[in-house]
Amino acid sequence: MKTRDPRRLAVAAGLLVLAPMCAEYVTGYDDSTGDPLVLAASLLIFSPLYGAPALLIREAARRLGMPWPGILALTAAFGVLQAGVIDQSMFSEGYRDIPYWEEMIRPTYVEPLGLAAYTTLSFVAGHAIWSFGVPIALTEALSPRLSRTPWLRTPGLVTAAVLYLAAAAFVLREHLRTEPDHATAGQVAGSLTVVALLVLVALISAVRRRRRAELPAPPGGTAPRPIVVAVAGLVAGLLFNFLPSTWAGVVAGLAVIALCAAAAVRLARSPEWSVRHAAALAAGALTARAAVGFFAVPLGEVAPVAKYAHNVAFLAGAMLLGVLTTRRRGTA
Repeated sequence: MKTRDPRRLAVAAGLLVLAPMCAEYVTGYDDSTGDPLVLAASLLIFSPLYGAPALLIREAARRLGMPWPGILALTAAFGVLQAGVIDQSMFSEGYRDIPYWEEMIRPTYVEPLGLAAYTTLSFVAGHAIWSFGVPIALTEALSPRLSRTPWLRTPGLVTAAVLYLAAAAFVLREHLRTEPDHATAGQVAGSLTVVALLVLVALISAVRRRRRAELPAPPGGTAPRPIVVAVAGLVAGLLFNFLPSTWAGVVAGLAVIALCAAAAVRLARSPEWSVRHAAALAAGALTARAAVGFFAVPLGEVAPVAKYAHNVAFLAGAMLLGVLTTRRRGTA
């Protein structure tokens, strides 16, 4: 069977590892920064927590013929699930005793909802784009001929789901045990409602795509070169990550996301748009995130040499991935 192809398992394993690196390691914000042994050991939790959902999202999208707007709706759904239900950072007023947490949430805190608009946008967009969307796009571009076909059979899907549920249960249990702030029943219910609505949006996008496939293709323009798309992703990523934690920052962040989405949807109508362009956009965004890491202050004691070695390594890795994925040839 085609799904027995070892190349499919190889790219699936690659996504399982790349997703947690994009989600947790690239900025070097934690006290594990620069410690290869701790970073490697942490993958035992982070790969199921981030890599398994990335695989499930990707497999569902390719089986249903879901376009990228639908994929991003699914990644946003997992972002809400992670921040609102699993680690509940969205509703915390003092998460992990982070010293700057108070000044980060107070300017946009919405008392009736028990959350800050700035951190909510940062967490959900961060997971949707960097934890899941970016690694999916980059991994698919590493093997373009397999980019539109399923990689896993039913046992693999079940294993990924079980791994995710186990990791999520572990993180939730640790949060309830060690953190003083817990989401209320209403906040959890609200988060799950948003998750369900985002999943519905994703499913609708798949249905609409199938219907459009039956119609004559609209004329498309010329797609820019991948390097141009990568630079655009880099600039947008830097703008988003350096926004202030104010209402102006929230509005600007939403504007950056909306403009990028509109531009990407328009450009993707071009017959020249390929998996390489999607990878270029993702590589630009990942490079921006890695560059931001140089300004991040790790939680805990981290030697400057270890911190900056970590930052340099991940910045170089992001750029190398961009080069590899945008030069790969194959079916789009």
